[in-house]
Amino acid sequence: MSDIADYKQVRNSTVGTELTEDEARLLAEKLGVRHLKNGEMLVKEGEADRTLFILASGKLAVTSKDAGGVNKQVYIMKEGECAGTRAFVEQSPRKATLQAMGDATVFTLDPANFESCLDKNPRLAFKVMRALFRVTHANLARMNQESAELTNYISKTQGRY
Repeated sequence: MSDIADYKQVRNSTVGTELTEDEARLLAEKLGVRHLKNGEMLVKEGEADRTLFILASGKLAVTSKDAGGVNKQVYIMKEGECAGTRAFVEQSPRKATLQAMGDATVFTLDPANFESCLDKNPRLAFKVMRALFRVTHANLARMNQESAELTNYISKTQGRY
């Protein structure tokens, strides 16, 4: 298990889709690496941690508390996906808990490490921010589709579910 982020995995992630090989290497140098065991928490809902996470290997369960305060699984992250865009960009508390499903490796990007790219590699920073926008937009589109499907299901069955 390496403690150095693999630039090839970075390039193949949702964050690295338009990075050149050199840019992926530069970004990989800024990343930390976390190795998680089955069931280990990466981050908890409500925490102030602003780190961006890129799932390098394994799976992560994304859970969030419902209105009754019970943790419900809302998504299972796959390799190459990222999480924590809102906390990373907006500096807001975590909206979900991330927990390893089996062993997992996660690349971490601290805002201070990323911000150091702004002066030396502004094009890299721009490409990463554009990728984060795409990730956020895709998540919103998925949620809108799920909401429409639920509305359609309820209205077609007159609320019997």
